[in-house]
Amino acid sequence: MVGIKNLRGRRFVTAVAATLTAGIAGTAFAVNASSTPQHTDTVGRHTRPTIVLEHGAFADASSWNGVITRLRADGYPVVAAANPLRSPSGDATSLRSLLDHIKGPKILVGHSYGGSVISQAATGNHDIKALVYVAAFLPAPGETALGLTNKYPGSTLPDALDPVPYKNADGTTGTDLYIQQDKFRHQFAADVPRDQAALAAAGQRPIAQAALEEKATTAAWKTIPSWDIVTTQDLNIPAAAQRFMAQRAHAHTTEIAASHSVAVSHPGLVTNVIEKAAHATAR
Repeated sequence: MVGIKNLRGRRFVTAVAATLTAGIAGTAFAVNASSTPQHTDTVGRHTRPTIVLEHGAFADASSWNGVITRLRADGYPVVAAANPLRSPSGDATSLRSLLDHIKGPKILVGHSYGGSVISQAATGNHDIKALVYVAAFLPAPGETALGLTNKYPGSTLPDALDPVPYKNADGTTGTDLYIQQDKFRHQFAADVPRDQAALAAAGQRPIAQAALEEKATTAAWKTIPSWDIVTTQDLNIPAAAQRFMAQRAHAHTTEIAASHSVAVSHPGLVTNVIEKAAHATAR
């Protein structure tokens, strides 16, 4: 993800119930994991971890629906978090509050900018057994999403963006970034059915431009085992940038010829990688 053209140098998550509610497309929810069924059949004799999914920019929690369906069918408790998309540090604080509410082992999964968020939110949390990055950023301290995107050529996002100025209650201003709806499928979800991509374009969540320019302060992938899905037909984060970050993190890497919206177009593969991470780190 990058900033507006020529910028080259530059949701209180509410616990909604004590029992898990699912099957409502487009809804992000939090649960009390103590009420989540405990499963021990396919992860050896160990309790299955809760899979926590963090979406990225220009998407919402419904982008994980195909993955959620498969994980739940395999017996995993799942929470799809609502990412505010305001700043890596602020969004990590929001996610960390949810993680603290969910008891027991967890696998943390981040798509796109969500990778920047999980990298900070997981730091120092011993209940996070693995990190799974899905066409995502794995920034080191001092790096930004914008800088990592521009490290290698190939992103065509700047020309597809629709910047929208906004004003905060305190009078400060900023810019939200959307993808132009008529360019959304080509840019973000080229391998997603046209009607489905059109719905995603209409319901996309904007990211604050400043979030792409904020420097990372921690990198949980340095101490937590990591898995990475690299999307080689990605027009948001170049495949070369994804490979660079995955190799630096010594991540278990899977490459696929897919668009940036790989969790929607290839939910089976994404589920498989998440479950591999759960098996490998069960103890």
